[in-house]
Amino acid sequence: MQHAQRTSVSTLVGLVLLGVAWGGTLTAQTSTTNPYRATFGWEKLPEGRSLGVISGVIPDPDGVHLWILDRCGGNGCAGTDLDPILKFDLDGNLVDSFGAGMFAFPHGFALDRDGFLWVTEGGSHGDARATLGESMGIGHQVLKLTKQGEVVMRLGEAAVWGDDENHFNGPSGVAIAANGDIWVSDGHRGGNNRIVKFTRDGMFVLAVGGGVGSESREPSRFSDAHDIKIDSQDRVLVADRGNSRIQVFDQDGELLYIWTHYGKPSGLFIDRNDILYAGDGLSGQLRTGPPDPWRSNFGWEKGIRIGDLKTEQAWVTHFIPQHDVDVGAGIEFLGVDFDGNIYAGEVTRARLVRYVPFRPPEIR
Repeated sequence: MQHAQRTSVSTLVGLVLLGVAWGGTLTAQTSTTNPYRATFGWEKLPEGRSLGVISGVIPDPDGVHLWILDRCGGNGCAGTDLDPILKFDLDGNLVDSFGAGMFAFPHGFALDRDGFLWVTEGGSHGDARATLGESMGIGHQVLKLTKQGEVVMRLGEAAVWGDDENHFNGPSGVAIAANGDIWVSDGHRGGNNRIVKFTRDGMFVLAVGGGVGSESREPSRFSDAHDIKIDSQDRVLVADRGNSRIQVFDQDGELLYIWTHYGKPSGLFIDRNDILYAGDGLSGQLRTGPPDPWRSNFGWEKGIRIGDLKTEQAWVTHFIPQHDVDVGAGIEFLGVDFDGNIYAGEVTRARLVRYVPFRPPEIR
């Protein structure tokens, strides 16, 4: 397989690296505000059913529903008969669900312009979260589904890992470009450390980075590329979590920017106004051992960072700190409805937090 290894970086990227790593980071952290309050218990589920780890939240274009990807009431779906894909109204009522038996460790979640849902299997080979699924013949794929749960496309080979044009190793995220091209971040911890582009029909186009054990801080290389999103300018944003940065590419896989002012991003969400929300549930938490030793990101707080992608450097304008005692991994994936409410999943607690914007009292 030919990997598009991008080793040359423009002068602009070099300047961004210097500016963000020093003055930019300080500015972003010291000038932000938090105009949100945390609320709990929004979701209304059948008796005996609870949410587990949330892997994605997407507002439906109809403006009155939300799609949530849930790891079947825990942190995995293999061996359960629960539906991971849930449809809610904005009052928190569950109105539809499907997907039981399809996924072992559902991870990436997207809704394209044509109304199709996309889900990735995020367990990399050797990770305990993938092992049971592999034994059941599932995993290492990206699925395209209708809103009724019918599978219409599969990328990758079920339960078979690899880093060539036809295989993944724990694909962590998926995003669909305006022309229908498919971008996949592949893979989750211990996976391929690459991003891959396909045509809308599933034909391989290019890869950037790649290979188990290829973790690197170099530009256009990755360490646990954990999520991927595309903005209105068709720029590809990658949550390069192990390196505590977001890398931004054009549609040809050429590096445009490296942003280090979003902490240690696990999950990204871009709203209709090109506002970027980055969930950071790991900063400041000691991380040792493979795949690399530099992942702790000490000196940064866990929480949600919000920035404006319409500005040149997408500086952070708001920061929502983790709202209570630190008990482990915090917020990773998140989504925002059309009224500006943020729905975020906490990993260790396995619960959904709804952040509601508020206006401070008017000063007279």
